[in-house]
Amino acid sequence: MRKVYLDNAATTPLLPEVLDAMLPYLKEVYGNPQSLHSWGDEAREAIEDARSKVAVLIGAQPEEVIFTSSGTESNNFAIKGLAMAQQANGRHVVVSAIEHFSVLHSARTLQKQGFEVTEVPVDRHGVVSPDDVARSLRKDTILVSIMQANGEVGTIEPIAEIAKVVKKTKALFHTDAVAAAGTIPVDARELGVDALSLAGNQFYGPKGAGALWIRKGVRIIPFLEGGVQEGGRRAGTENVPAIVGMGKAAELAKRDMEARMKHLSTLRDMLISKLPSRIEHVILTGHPTQRLPGHASFCIEFIEGESMLMLMNLQGVAAASGSACTSRALKASHVLTAMGLPHEIVHGSLLFSFGLGNTAEDVDYVLDVLPPIVDRLRQMSPLYAKYSKGQKGGI
Repeated sequence: MRKVYLDNAATTPLLPEVLDAMLPYLKEVYGNPQSLHSWGDEAREAIEDARSKVAVLIGAQPEEVIFTSSGTESNNFAIKGLAMAQQANGRHVVVSAIEHFSVLHSARTLQKQGFEVTEVPVDRHGVVSPDDVARSLRKDTILVSIMQANGEVGTIEPIAEIAKVVKKTKALFHTDAVAAAGTIPVDARELGVDALSLAGNQFYGPKGAGALWIRKGVRIIPFLEGGVQEGGRRAGTENVPAIVGMGKAAELAKRDMEARMKHLSTLRDMLISKLPSRIEHVILTGHPTQRLPGHASFCIEFIEGESMLMLMNLQGVAAASGSACTSRALKASHVLTAMGLPHEIVHGSLLFSFGLGNTAEDVDYVLDVLPPIVDRLRQMSPLYAKYSKGQKGGI
């Protein structure tokens, strides 16, 4: 049976070059980077080399990059740490309604501590309007966090335009670039943000390595204390192999980005253009053009995404129905709901995210195996039965 991995938005596989770069730091170079001897020196130099490579990927200075354990940690650190550092100037925070839960839940934690939070809406394509952000800003707004791209529907947000709005105030601007960095060109300074989150496993690096970029001069309160690692801003012994891997992956992403984008966009567009001709009642979710290169997401009416995922898995196809961080919760997507999609349609979400190893034959395979799966599930669907009998029109 053919095996087709189309869940790269959850995590990408490790590239061989990345693994080769990591191996010495799992075997021979095992010193603690904080140790004052040559073993420690080797590990510390490897971290600084990786820091420089990550900085190049996002147009930053190496000393502005803090390594973390994941994009989720980076987002938690940014939202809570920046808000706490700025609270003398106000206690109002602005986020969008489609942020990753690592941002939304962090904001809600701040609410419990007396901060006020405004959630900015999105349009039906998942786009945040700079005008809506402007209307949300107040004299006591200290932090705005809008993601650069949504990993569930693929929409790329107008971050540079939003930054111009935010910069008219004293508020700091953070963007969650986990789905974007390493996939599309990201330059933190050109975007005009003050802080930016990214994760290595989104661009063929290892899981367990993330980073938070903070513009020089911006103050943040650490939430991990105990050591002087990462300039005293994030305590804890560094995961040297993973950091080295993330650095190598960043170097490769910078080098190969144009070719990768072309390859992934071709596969994405094939699926988006052909799937509606194979299956009726398919809705493309996210923006039709301003979307991530390898990202194709849909809602298929009358059936549930989880059922489709299980049957596709039996055919060797790995896909998703939303963010991997919440996929086992079996709850309606807050992203699709915020975009105004009806509840019964939201449950039929499917996300295909292509990677470097995918081919046009993989797209053809999905187009072959998915229609019979949809037919089978619709035959068991009360919603589809009502639709077929004309008791209820199409949605």
